[in-house]
Amino acid sequence: MGKNLQSGERLRPVDLAREHGLSTQAIRNYEEAGILPAAGRTPHGYRTYTSLHAGALRAFLALVPGHGHRTATSIMRAVNEDAAEAAFRLIDESHVQLLDDRRTLEAVERALRDLEPATAPEPGVGHEPGAVSESGVTFIGPLAETLGIRPATLRKWERTGLVRPRRDPLTGYRVYDEADVRDARLAHQLRRGGYLLGQIAPLIVQVRAAGGLEPLEAALHDWHGRLSARGRAMLAGAAELEAYLRERRPTTAGVVPPPTSHH
Repeated sequence: MGKNLQSGERLRPVDLAREHGLSTQAIRNYEEAGILPAAGRTPHGYRTYTSLHAGALRAFLALVPGHGHRTATSIMRAVNEDAAEAAFRLIDESHVQLLDDRRTLEAVERALRDLEPATAPEPGVGHEPGAVSESGVTFIGPLAETLGIRPATLRKWERTGLVRPRRDPLTGYRVYDEADVRDARLAHQLRRGGYLLGQIAPLIVQVRAAGGLEPLEAALHDWHGRLSARGRAMLAGAAELEAYLRERRPTTAGVVPPPTSHH
């Protein structure tokens, strides 16, 4: 199999590198990482590559925008180790993550649409974990439980200004009113969407100051765009990977041919 993989026109590392604006060291690094098949060697020990290596490089570079460098590396390594099923699983997991991110964005948008003051709960309901009480307040433990985060995370958000609970004058406990719960929910959803604390803080400040959601519209529009770009990048990566798989396995890409009878 190794001889077949090295067949074809010989290419130098610089030939592969020049097409994509890379350094020859990058090509060597990709080979050592298993992104490219092992190179052939001249009698003097110089690396030689073929169109197969060029296809592997194109596939990897096309996979990176949609899957990230680490996952793209793992996909190519699995393919080059003849573990295509493992590669397909990694691709599936990336698609699941993209779908989860889309659902997260939808959850953010639902949270933003739900900023009206909550109606007063029925007697007893306000004491359930995470619920806002009849007085319109909740505490750090129930709020953290509702969001699925640790109380320490809420304290960190408080230090960075994302939430601003007041202190009960008798107990000293943090008290979160409806606006604080809203801010915590927004912070939580935006963090899940990949935003950094430094990016979230000014958005929440603007929401407080403006008394509305307009400041977040641009961020949500950008988020939609980034998810769409990832989806298209995954399609482009899949096309290049399929081309590489066909070049690696010209007789087994697609339908496996029937066995040849021998007489």
